[in-house]
Amino acid sequence: MAGLIGIWNSRKIITGALGLAAQELGNKGGNGDVKVERTQRDISMKYVAFGVIFALVLTFLFFYLGVINSWWQALIAFLVVLVIAFLFTTVAANAIAIVGSNPVSGMTLMTLIVASVVLVAIGLKGTSGIVAALIIGGVVCTALSMAGGFITDLKVGYWLGSTPAKQETWKFLGTLVSAATVGGVILVMNKTYGFTSGELAAPQANAMAAVIDPLMMGEGAPWALYGIGALLALILNFCKVPALPFSLGMFIPLQLNTPLVIGGLISWFVGSRSKDADLNKARVERGTLLASGFIAGGALLGVVSAIMRFAGFEYACPWAGNDVLMQSIGLVLYLAVIFYLCRASLSAKK
Repeated sequence: MAGLIGIWNSRKIITGALGLAAQELGNKGGNGDVKVERTQRDISMKYVAFGVIFALVLTFLFFYLGVINSWWQALIAFLVVLVIAFLFTTVAANAIAIVGSNPVSGMTLMTLIVASVVLVAIGLKGTSGIVAALIIGGVVCTALSMAGGFITDLKVGYWLGSTPAKQETWKFLGTLVSAATVGGVILVMNKTYGFTSGELAAPQANAMAAVIDPLMMGEGAPWALYGIGALLALILNFCKVPALPFSLGMFIPLQLNTPLVIGGLISWFVGSRSKDADLNKARVERGTLLASGFIAGGALLGVVSAIMRFAGFEYACPWAGNDVLMQSIGLVLYLAVIFYLCRASLSAKK
């Protein structure tokens, strides 16, 4: 329901984008003598249209040759991906542009529900149906992630004064590199830890399994709970509370939610120490920049650690058997990070 609300709220953006694309495609003569400002220059919509058609053809062939043997079932799955990806990427791009958060998890869960219902209706059930639904969810999830990442790139480029056409051109290479890199990282993570061992927390995956299994195995989905959730989303929207972040907070485990709350408290503390609004804004922006660095650094070191273990390099901590000491050290380091974030953010100037 939150996804549908997002689509409805983005209807003007969707129709506006379609109108601009159609206008540029129909402009055979180009811009003529009209000089477009460098910071507003994009790659030709004709190249974009060709790329979209090429990607859609590959997606259909992938479904037909690699996932679903029946051509008409593959066509139905392809149409589900086409419609949902087109609508949801707009919502995701709008969300990341305005509030900086990409609702990938919520949108992917809704995709799985819709895809599972459609696939069951056309006779695709059981294990093959689960695989097909997960592939559909994976395609849409990847599209949402790419849309959010690209909008973030354009936002940074706008602030720096770059040319959008250059960013859009190099994004093709970035897409290929990131696809190969992420695929390799996932394989290494699975070989090293395993996604079902409990070492890697995956609340979204558990939620996806809870959604798909009842539908595909004929056990009956909890439609009453889905209805209650939809009603709750409507109430939250009426109360001006973002439904997607609220819902994500409900199913993410407490150990993952707690750092988010602490981060919010740090942001409030840093952004409310001065009566000067511009100074508070500068401090929050500096804190956001530092926190982003911690996020990226933590993720990269996690990958490095997995690669080291995958390569057979093991390191033993001398206090590994003392849980109290290990937790105490972790708490002290966590407090040190909080102290550093607060101090470094408060040192920002206008």
